[in-house]
Amino acid sequence: MTASVNAPIRICVTGAAGNIGYALLFRLASGDCYGKDQPVILQMLEIPTGMKALEGVAMELSDCAFPLLHGMVLTDDLNTGFDGVNQAFLVGSRPRTKDMNRADLIKANGPIFVGQGKAIAARAASDVRVLVVGNPCNTNALIAMHAAKGVPNDRFHAMTRLDENRAKAQLATKAGVLPGDVTNVGIWGNHSDTMYPDYVNAKIKGEAATSVINDEAWFQGEFLKTVATRGKAIIEARGASSAASAASAAIDHMASLSIGTAAGEYTSMGVVSQGEYGVPAGLIFSYPVAACNGEFKIVEGFTHGAFAQAKIAATTAELVAERETVADLLG
Repeated sequence: MTASVNAPIRICVTGAAGNIGYALLFRLASGDCYGKDQPVILQMLEIPTGMKALEGVAMELSDCAFPLLHGMVLTDDLNTGFDGVNQAFLVGSRPRTKDMNRADLIKANGPIFVGQGKAIAARAASDVRVLVVGNPCNTNALIAMHAAKGVPNDRFHAMTRLDENRAKAQLATKAGVLPGDVTNVGIWGNHSDTMYPDYVNAKIKGEAATSVINDEAWFQGEFLKTVATRGKAIIEARGASSAASAASAAIDHMASLSIGTAAGEYTSMGVVSQGEYGVPAGLIFSYPVAACNGEFKIVEGFTHGAFAQAKIAATTAELVAERETVADLLG
């Protein structure tokens, strides 16, 4: 591989020594996200107790001798971690404990994303793009967005690509095709079990998924349930959360945003609503979007039947309730 003529981009990964961060960093360094001609500098942010483990991660990254890895920064300081960054993956967050409800998790994680949002506003590059992976990612992205005064709201995204990828996999298995044959699976709403994977407008080899799979009971039953509860099923099966698939989805999200979605196709991103499809303005809501060169456009013209409308209304209501839970952090 010849030396790239492109200037390196700076990428911050928070929670870098955690399971998702560990799965993410090596793919970023290898060029899986931004292309094989784009050098990167990885700015890896951890809490103080995670710094020793992060040193080991950095050793491994060095030992891989990635040609595209032009530098590493290891830090537990927010300002250092976000200094000059063009891309940020906000992965680190407090995990949900066995007896913790969702509202408690939101309140516990909120201050983390206030601090990160402020640091992004103070130190990141003017072209920064931010993907929030740490859950509950929609509302954490909302908190960070509000804290990042002066940074355009559309720079903050929540990751629902994992839900999209899971939905594609289920459709491919049911239809007996490859996952690459499944396109245009839009995820609507929250990254939670209320999100709605739009199977009605999905395509399998260019044909309507509902024509290829003529089984409405399966779509409304097993399909939706499997996608919504996949994370829990993985935890039960392997005793740990879905770190590798989450990291892969984060790569997919940022690659689509940077390199672009294919003509006639779209992907799913949690982005700030301007009232599209009746969703209250200001929520971080997952829509089908077309994207390229760091910009996105919510796809227009969808019509939804009564079943889909009810699902979208439910996930919207959940996000409104979450916003009310963290209202004190949105000043």
